[in-house]
Order: sequence, then structure tokens, then C-alpha cells
Amino acid sequence: MIFETQRLEGSEPPKKPQNASNDYDESKLPRGAVLQKRYEILQVLGEGGMGAVYLARDLRFSVVRKCAIKEMFSSAPDPQLRNLTRESFEREANLLVQLDHPGIPKVSDFFTETVRYYLVMDYVEGEDLENVLENTQGMLKEDIVLDWAIQICDVLVYLHNQTPPIIFRDLKPSNVMLRKNSNRVALIDFGIAKAVDATQKKGTMIGTEGYSPPEQYRGVASPRGDVYALGATLHHLLTKRDPRLEPPFTFHEEPARLLNPSLSEETNAVIMKALEYDLEKRYQSAQALKDALVAALKKDKSLIAPNPSAATQVLPPSAPAHTNILSGQPPVPPPYQPTQPPPPVQYPPYPPQPYPAQYPAYPPQYPPGYPQPPMPGIMTGEPDTELSDSILPIWKFKCEDEIRSSPVADKTTLYVGVYDNNLYALDLKSGQFKWKYPTEGGIAAKPFVYNDRVIIGSEDRVAYAISTGGRLIWTCPTEGRIRSSARVEFEHAFFGSDDHRLYAVNAQTGRVIWRFESMGPIRSSPTLGDELVYVGSEDGYVYAVDLSSGTHRWKFRSNRNVTSSPALFREMIVVGSQDWNIYGLDAKTGYSIWQVRTGQAVISSPVIFDEIAYIGSTDKYVYAIDLRNGRVQWKFNAGSPVVSTPAVTDEAVYFGTMGGELVSINRRDRKVRWRFKTGGPIPSSPLVFDGIVYIGSTDHHLYALPA
Repeated sequence: MIFETQRLEGSEPPKKPQNASNDYDESKLPRGAVLQKRYEILQVLGEGGMGAVYLARDLRFSVVRKCAIKEMFSSAPDPQLRNLTRESFEREANLLVQLDHPGIPKVSDFFTETVRYYLVMDYVEGEDLENVLENTQGMLKEDIVLDWAIQICDVLVYLHNQTPPIIFRDLKPSNVMLRKNSNRVALIDFGIAKAVDATQKKGTMIGTEGYSPPEQYRGVASPRGDVYALGATLHHLLTKRDPRLEPPFTFHEEPARLLNPSLSEETNAVIMKALEYDLEKRYQSAQALKDALVAALKKDKSLIAPNPSAATQVLPPSAPAHTNILSGQPPVPPPYQPTQPPPPVQYPPYPPQPYPAQYPAYPPQYPPGYPQPPMPGIMTGEPDTELSDSILPIWKFKCEDEIRSSPVADKTTLYVGVYDNNLYALDLKSGQFKWKYPTEGGIAAKPFVYNDRVIIGSEDRVAYAISTGGRLIWTCPTEGRIRSSARVEFEHAFFGSDDHRLYAVNAQTGRVIWRFESMGPIRSSPTLGDELVYVGSEDGYVYAVDLSSGTHRWKFRSNRNVTSSPALFREMIVVGSQDWNIYGLDAKTGYSIWQVRTGQAVISSPVIFDEIAYIGSTDKYVYAIDLRNGRVQWKFNAGSPVVSTPAVTDEAVYFGTMGGELVSINRRDRKVRWRFKTGGPIPSSPLVFDGIVYIGSTDHHLYALPA
């Protein structure tokens, strides 16, 4: 049905009211404006470069009937550009007016006025999936997202079966609306949808980078392009990896299940097939994709949630933060005040989960042709002599499981956590056993020695304070595994947990002072400044949190998980990210000062020495970066991924590799001083103390080597 073009009341743009603020936008219609003597503008729902979308009331009805009005305008002096805008509007209007599907808003009217074009359609009350994703703590539930995808497939099947087929061409989370108080979705914004003739091969490249298939960049539009875009949308919703921030067509580098291990193999396989670069290898129709999604959903026995909030796993809100650590005012009692160890928590049997959970896999996944290091295992004798290339240990101590924790020391004792659930204390010089304290889970966190106690977190979800004599002082339970290492300042310990929270606890009593909640597990270890605490999260952000109150000051978004622990240098924060970058951030604002691109994910944490940051990468290199300008002074090929944090002295740099080597190189000329081969990968970071290097390995041994 074609509607007659009528004149818009007040066709001139609204004049700026007296005393209006400087950001008043004359191009937008004000509240109360009436179009066609029928549609009263209630509010602006959204706006873009070529117009806005308004919520309006249809005055022809006595009851309140809301509708959405999409506006497009072009004030370009070039007539050709104005014609393109008009043609785009008319194409969308003529496409939508003939469509009738519950997943597509129904068009009821359209009209033009000089350079403004208006499309009236049903109002879909709710929020788009990009908004839903952004406001979700943790990951969306798999079955909920699959149900949304099946509904989208229904819409695509309907569009692709039109004559000629209609290709949406811009499928992405922001173009899918989740209806309020239901789990139903609708496809919106048909601005670049296109009716494609079967004989048509070429056209203009259009769409959103990251979601658009490779052939669309060549101007080819087909139903299999919408299949790819839905695969990219699914990948984004289930992993929080934003494809717009990644190199195009790199989904194969990080399958959905690698970023979200809770996904089923069936769902992962469906997504990755939809994302095949070669369109002949993809699902050949939206119906075929729907059938595969239905089959994957049947594997999941859980019920589909009846409303959008059920699609998220929301933790209880953090306790109010009223304590001022710096001022020393009395802390507000937390909801729990632990004094005794909690009852044992039942966990799945060992071997423990990979650390970190997303990347790298354990055992590490090496490129084809790369020699595989020996698998970790219990060594019953001395290491093979050929493994110790150029140096012999002073002593070694055998534990009952892998050592991923990094050692620390006081004047006489070495402390290290082990995956046999124990915190060990050894004589620093001889390696003789002193004592061990058992927890209920493996220990990946690094201990922190504070006065007469050692503070450490465990995968049993508890932080412990153990006296230097091996006696329990206090415990602090959390709701997630603790892989973040504690830092103590101002008589308070700060550490993260897989429950998404950063904790500040009284180092004397274990009482929680405040908790800051992020959107992902916190496995990064915090760094403290004068007023702020800096920490990374698996949600991809670096956070700056007020040290006194636990309130959020700023956050910096990287493109992937931040497992690396920040380092503070003057007014700069240096941190690595699994998005393959090392960042230098302004410590006060979080603005990026510089960034260094590496060849793979960065899990290692930076160490700063003489205005140089030393940090490893899983691309097998150790980098030395000038902090003043972000330039790479040098990089050293370690021959194997480096997730260990280097130790640096005036003379040398020490680091472990996932190939099982501890390497020492000269800090100035980068020549290898020595290598020591262990029997398993080394995620542990070396400690240099009084001329001795201490390092743990997944071969179950702790080694002392001459520096």
C-alpha cells in the first residue's frame, strides 16, 4: 500500500529555544511536535548519522497507541547524495510494507517532507541484544541465545523465500530487539536490506565490518551471507569477543568454545560452520542453520528462561562501601566475619582446570611442526643431563603436583603454592622442608609475605592468612576460585576472585572492607597507587578502583581478556592483554598513551626496571619497551610461548617458557647467559634473591639455580 505524501506541520527545523543548552540539536524533533496532524513525538529512541528514531503516539486512537517513527534526512548540497538517501528510504519502505512476520515490525505509513523522510512502524518495546550483552555480568546462557538464534533463522527463512529473495545484509546484535517481558526477538533496521535477483552477481559492499561475510566485501549478497552474519552474532553473544575490534575473518583463531569453555561442542560446531570463509562450506540456507541450532538446543536439558533477565547469571550485589582505608576509620562489618576455616568444598577431581581458563590451553597448543615439550609427570630421579643445558641446580624440591604459583621469600624461608592443595615453606638456602598448610583446592596464586603472615588464595574459593610458622590466622571466603595474587598496602590485602570481585580485606583480621564487582573473573593481580587500585579482568577491561571506598573511577576496554597484572610507573599503567597488545595507560584517566602490538596473546605481566618494561608473550618473544615512548627497544625469541612474568636484575633478565626452560639473558646485549630445562611447562615466575634464582615447574619440582 502506498500512502500519499503529505506536508509535515512545521516543516522547518525546530528553532533553538531561549536559554537552551549549547548541546541543543536543532536537527531533532522536539517532544510534542506533531507529524501529519497525527503522530505526536514523545521522545528520541536513538539517533545516527542520517537521522533519528522517535517514539510517538498515534492521535487517531482514543487509547494510547505507540509507534516508532524512523527519520532519514539529507542536507547534503550534492543532489546525487540526496537522491541516494531518498532511494535508500524508499527501498526500505517498499520492502517492509509488503512483509508480514511476527519477527519484523509492521510498517503502517511512510511520507516525505523536503529533505526529511519518515517511516511509521510498530513500536518494539525492549532493548537490543548489544545492550543486553553489554549489561550482562558474565556470559549469556547458551540455551537462551540458541532460542534467539532459532527465532532469527525463522525471520531469515521468511525473507529468503520472498520473490526475489530479500537479503538483510546487516545482521548484528544491535539490529535484534528483545521484546520486553518475553524471550521473543524482532529484526529491525532494514535500511540496507536488498531484494536480490538470482542473476545479479555484483553490487556495492555494504554492512558492518566484523559481521559481514567476506564475499559481501566484493559486493556479492546472498542468503549465505546472512548465515555468516548470524554466526558472527552468535559468536559475539556467547563469547563477548566483539568482531568489530578484531582483524576481519579471524573467528577460526579463537573458536567460541575456546573463549567460553562452558559452551557445548555441538553449539561450537554450529557457530564455526556458519562462519566458514568459503561460502560453499557454510550452511547453505537459514533453514539448514536453524535445523542445526534446534539439534544443538535439544542437547541442553535446561528450560528456556521466560524473560530476558533469566538469560544472565547475576551475582548478588556487592556490600555498600563506606570504609575509608586511607583515613583509618572503622570498617563497616561485612555480611560475614569468618574466624574458622569453612567446611570443605567439593570440586571435580584433578587434573586441575587449565590456567588461565581461556588461553593458552594446557598442555599448550603449539603450531604444526613445533617440537612438543615432555608432558609433566612425577620425576623419580634427577633430570636428564641433556635437559640441563648449561647450568646445574643448587637444590630441588619435589612436590606431589604441578607448581604454577610463583615463589616468594623472607629472610630465611621460601614460600610457594602447589596444585597438591598445599602452601609449602622451605629453607631458603638448603631447600629443606619446614612445613606445609593444606587447603581444599589447588593453588595458582602467588603468596604475599606481610609481617608475620603469608596471605594466599586457593581454588577452594578461600583466601588464607597463615603465620610464618604454619598456623592459620584467618580465612576469607569468596564465591569463586582465587587465582589472583594478593597485594598488601595500608594494612589491607587486595585480591581478585573468579566470582568477578576485587576484594579489600583487613590484613590483620580478614574482615572484608569493600568488594568491587566487574563483569568477569579477576585473575589479574592488583597494583596499588596512592589513591587507586588497578586490576585487569577476564571481561576485557582494566579497572581503576578507589582504594578507600571500592568505587569505580575509570575503566579501559581492551579487545579480549586481561589476565596480565598491571605495573605502575610514575603516572602510567602498563599491562598486557589477550588481544595481542601491551598498553601504556594514563594512571589518572585510563586513556591510552601508547600500545605495542605483539604476535599473540599477552598473559605475562610487565616488570619495570630503569624505565624499561619487560614482558613476555605467547608469540614466543620477550619484549623490552621504552616506557617514555612505547617503542620496542628489543625483543628476544625464546623459542616457546612465555606466560611467566620475567625477573630483572641490573645484569640479567630471567623468564620461564611453556617449552619447560628457564632462560637467563644479558639485559643489555640479549646474549643467552644460560638455559635450564625442566620436565614441564613453566607458568611460574622466577624469583631472584641473594644471588639465587628460584622457579617452580609443572614437572612437580621447585628449583634453586645460581643467578
